[in-house]
Amino acid sequence: MTMPVSDIPDLFDQAALHRNLARAAAKGNLPGFLDDVAAAELIDRFESISRRFSQIAVISHDASRIIDAIKPHLPDDCIITVIPMLTENRVFLDSPDLPREAFDCIFACPGLEWANDLPGSLTRLRQALKPDGVLLAAMLGGESLHELRASWLQAETMMMAGASPRVAPFCDVRDAGGLLQRAGFALPVVDTDRLKVRYDNGLALMNDLKALGLSNIMAERHRSLVTPGLMAMVCAHYDQTFADPDSRVRATFQMIYLTGWSPHESQPKPLRPGSAKTRLADALKVDERKLPRD
Repeated sequence: MTMPVSDIPDLFDQAALHRNLARAAAKGNLPGFLDDVAAAELIDRFESISRRFSQIAVISHDASRIIDAIKPHLPDDCIITVIPMLTENRVFLDSPDLPREAFDCIFACPGLEWANDLPGSLTRLRQALKPDGVLLAAMLGGESLHELRASWLQAETMMMAGASPRVAPFCDVRDAGGLLQRAGFALPVVDTDRLKVRYDNGLALMNDLKALGLSNIMAERHRSLVTPGLMAMVCAHYDQTFADPDSRVRATFQMIYLTGWSPHESQPKPLRPGSAKTRLADALKVDERKLPRD
């Protein structure tokens, strides 16, 4: 039996996420380096598409980098709509509200990793595309910050006889293609990249995450303050386990890139099973043999 969507508890505290990101933006920390990496990759994917665009939406903390890069490839009459990641009271991609069939290209860079209903958010983005329109999106993947997750788990298990959610369980790359198909996208393409970032120590990493608005916003997180002893143990485990020979520590950020097309009759479709006119053995120039029965 499938649980109704309305009965599924929220994974992320969207109010806390909005406060954190708004504070980071006010201090000039957004867009951060993750936004820059994602934007560069999505621009490369856009430039490989040979077609005419007339309506483009860019959902980002700062759309200027994407717009500056793609403008030379666009006709003069192309309209670009900039949609801030943060609205007055929510993070836009948690539940994107867009007119239907309004755009032939949508950039979402990044932010989908924080959506409580990721299939629903992808569906609404697909509905905002014209037929044969394309979504170019980036989001953090499940391998992100696995070092920090392990350090919190180790420290809390030793000091508190149990662990609370500390690092978000982002989407696994193996599931991303299925999510695109579930949302109604055709010709889904998913690929991933891993970015290794180095810090002086584990505490410097956590301070950087806080500055970028990426502090813990899990809905089931402990609301009490972290004790100095627990924080010291987390940092000690991180610094001892994930240090390079020069004593600096490494942190993994996995970025998942999504490309999906709004369905259109002109798109290539898979052949019907059994419709092949040439045997595989002939194409491979090998002898066909029956497998022995058990």
